[in-house]
Amino acid sequence: MSLVPSIFGRRSNVFDPFSLEVWDPFEGGFPFSFPQRSDFPSLSANETSSFAHAKVDWKETPTAHVFKADVPGLKKEEVKVEVEDGRVLQISGERSSEREDQTDTWHRVERSSGRFSRRFRLPENAKVEEVKAAMEDGVLTVTVPKVETKSNDVRSINISG
Repeated sequence: MSLVPSIFGRRSNVFDPFSLEVWDPFEGGFPFSFPQRSDFPSLSANETSSFAHAKVDWKETPTAHVFKADVPGLKKEEVKVEVEDGRVLQISGERSSEREDQTDTWHRVERSSGRFSRRFRLPENAKVEEVKAAMEDGVLTVTVPKVETKSNDVRSINISG
């Protein structure tokens, strides 16, 4: 996770070596440009929202990589965790919008709905075949165990002569 804050108070992923959200100079645009509506042709206007960027924390412990995603109000059936291309962890889901009744008058709508998807390039030490996920109180926890590293055993060699 990048420790470089953006000017808007959110953490930036521009310098994160494990993130797939890395600027591609051949796709045009400045690395800090905002996504345009045309970047998401499959989403209708009412599906784009701030929920599209589910907040995710990634920490590395001595035994695993642990991802915690805030997905309030979603059931585990509405969230999908996948490993693509051998080393890409994808967390995605969708929150449906509430049905509107023509007799209802809305005074404020702050809760967002729509699709979200976050992708993370896992490091070489990740055991992608042993990924586990659990959800509790609107927080999805994905645990990716790490390959045990061999300790460098140093052994003295007796010199003859």
